[in-house]
Amino acid sequence: MSGRTPIIDHLSLKVHQGEFVSLIGPSGCGKSTLFRLIAGLLEPTDGVISWTGGEVSKRLGAISYMPQQDLLLPWRTVRDNCLLPWELKKNRAGGPEQLAFVTDMLERFGLGRWADAYPHELSGGMRQRAAFLRTLAAGGDLMLLDEPFGALDALTKREMHHWLLSLWGELQRTILFITHDLEEALLLSDRILLMPRGGGALEEIIVDLPRPRQPGVHATARFLELRMELEQRLTGDVFR
Repeated sequence: MSGRTPIIDHLSLKVHQGEFVSLIGPSGCGKSTLFRLIAGLLEPTDGVISWTGGEVSKRLGAISYMPQQDLLLPWRTVRDNCLLPWELKKNRAGGPEQLAFVTDMLERFGLGRWADAYPHELSGGMRQRAAFLRTLAAGGDLMLLDEPFGALDALTKREMHHWLLSLWGELQRTILFITHDLEEALLLSDRILLMPRGGGALEEIIVDLPRPRQPGVHATARFLELRMELEQRLTGDVFR
C-alpha cells in the first residue's frame, strides 16, 4: 500500500529441486511472511513467484506448508488428522490408496500404535511427526517448514533432526526450512540463506558437509568452521 514500508523488498531467491535450504534472519525480517507468500496464503504486491519453471497464480494447496505450531485438530485421531489434506482437496474422506499410504507412513514415522490416539495423548516430538506426515500427505514437491522443532527440548530436537534426515533422502522433496538454531541449519541444509531485516539481497553459505550426515558431524573441524562463519555474518548490523 502506498506510503507504507514493505515487509519484504528487493528479495530474490532460487531453490533447486531436491535441495534442503534453510533461511535464517532476525525476528521480524519477514521469513514467515515469505513462506505465506510462497504457499499462496498471501499475494505479493509486486514481483513474481514461480515454481517448477513457470509462474504459479494458484499456489494454495499445491505447495506443502507446515507452520510453527502443529495445528493438529484435537477432536480428530492422528490417522484422521493425516487424512485431512485429501478431505480438503476432494471434499471427501481419503480412499483406500490414501488410507494405505497414511497407515504405512505412520509405521515408518514410529506412530503406528498411536494411529487412533488424539493429539493430547502424544509427546511433543510425536505431535511434530504427525504434523509433518500431514504436510507430506498434502502433496507437492516443495515443502515449507517454519521452525517445526522450535518448541522441542534439546534431546527431542536432536532425535527429530536425525529422523528428518533419514526420511528426506527417501522422500525426494525440496525443503525450505526456517530456523533460529545455527547448528540445526548446518546439520540439515545444503545451503543457508541469511535474510536481513528491512529487505535486500540474501547472503548464502554453502554447507559442504558430506551426506549422509553422521551423528558426530557437530564435532568435526569443518562443521565448527562453518558455524564460526555463520556467526560472524550474523553479527553484521544488517542482521541484528
